[in-house]
Amino acid sequence: MGSGQKNAKAKAKPPQNWLVTWGKRLGIFSILLATCAWLDTIKDRWYVLDTVLLHELAQSAIAASPNDTAGMISHIVKNLTETYPSNDIRLNTHEEWVFNNAGGAMGAMYIIHASITEYLIIFGTPLGTEGHSGVHTADDYFHILVGEQWAFEPGALVMERYTPGMVHLMPRGVVKQYKMHEGCWAMEYARGWIPLMLPFGFADTLTSTLDVGTLYNTVRITGREMIGNLLIGHYISRNHFTNIVSKLVEAKKI
Repeated sequence: MGSGQKNAKAKAKPPQNWLVTWGKRLGIFSILLATCAWLDTIKDRWYVLDTVLLHELAQSAIAASPNDTAGMISHIVKNLTETYPSNDIRLNTHEEWVFNNAGGAMGAMYIIHASITEYLIIFGTPLGTEGHSGVHTADDYFHILVGEQWAFEPGALVMERYTPGMVHLMPRGVVKQYKMHEGCWAMEYARGWIPLMLPFGFADTLTSTLDVGTLYNTVRITGREMIGNLLIGHYISRNHFTNIVSKLVEAKKI
């Protein structure tokens, strides 16, 4: 076939309507948006940890090991492993500490649990720090174990003050300045869409500290724990799945 014939066919082919192209893209985007909105309404099905139990656990840790942060952490981890079976949730019982720089604040954290919808960490510093809370897609429960945390929102003329045994609840989307006055340690529990929180946790490393080793260890530990929870079916509603299979069997469809 000559080049003249090829050019003639190319010219004969009608150009694709750009309205159709953008219509398809808009349709795909709308489906994705609707799916995300629907998942957000049912994400509570995948929560394993209980907020009331965690608050009680933090208070019992303080009572069991007053003025002993290491004792409080051991108490928390021991009770969690005794309360939650390993086939329901993966808990990191090895104290792997890494620095965390986020929103201008610096401390160290020990990741006890990390999944797509939940994380539980011990976070703090013996030196004190302050910064921006970040804008998050999860509700954050900050249980004070040692020291004090101060916070305020724009327009507030008096600071919020949280002491051992108290919990500072920050619903998703809430923004504050916070300060861990002098030395402070806390058990932090977040429930919501955890992966969307990670960029805030990594931003200071990429733009300021350039602490590649800390970034690597944070990603390694977080990824390992999230994948581990996925592998044990943390995000599958087992009862729901069993009911579906039972109905299909009854209907003789499988």
